[in-house]
Order: sequence, then structure tokens, then C-alpha cells
Amino acid sequence: MSTTTNENSNAATGTASEDLATHEVKLTDVAAGKVRSLLEQEGRTDLRLRVAVQPGGCSGLIYQLYFDERLLDGDAVRDYDGVEVVVDKMSVPYLSGASIDFEDTISKQGFTIDNPNAGGSCACGDSFH
Repeated sequence: MSTTTNENSNAATGTASEDLATHEVKLTDVAAGKVRSLLEQEGRTDLRLRVAVQPGGCSGLIYQLYFDERLLDGDAVRDYDGVEVVVDKMSVPYLSGASIDFEDTISKQGFTIDNPNAGGSCACGDSFH
């Protein structure tokens, strides 16, 4: 399984500025396809996939994945074949080297994050430390 798609190291697209920082979060081909499909269903071309780490959960930190039309000061952006992934500056160190995938099986459906920085996670897998 491929863990990355066509990467643009400058993160420059028609909507992102060339001087924005980049991050080390990877988006698989499958996950990028699912994001594209969801954006098409919404009829929105101005949204990006924002990935963040927030305090919470039983292990201390939780992942946030959502669509966002904003770019904030300090955001790091990376383009995966037309899908922009945005990470805020506070979350970048927690997510460095993480890979986002999408599973669609009989037992599980949804986005998954494989994060080498996570020291452990709770039993339900929704939070990490």
C-alpha cells in the first residue's frame, strides 16, 4: 500500500502561498481520494483538510480532522494531488511523520492516523500520549 501521493514540496497551489511552511504529515492515495470525493459531494473547492492535535481524551491528546476554508498564521500546508492538508504550528511537532489513511472494511470505516510520535493510546484508540 502506498503511503504518499504526488507530493509538492513547496506546497504551492492556486490557493496556498509559496512562502507557507510545509509539514511531514503524509496522506495516502486512498485517503486523498476519499477527501476529494467528500469535497465533490459538498460542491466545495475552497476547503482544505485540517489536521490538529488537541488536549483531551483519556490518554491526554486527541486528533481533529475537519474541512476548513481558512489559512491561519503559522499554518503548514502540503498538497497531495490537489488535496491540501493543513496543520497548525502547535500540532506540527506532534504529527511529524504521521500518515493518514482511509479504511472501508466490514469492521471499520473512517480515517486512521498512524503516528510514530504517539507513546501510547487508550483502549478505544481515540486518544494518545
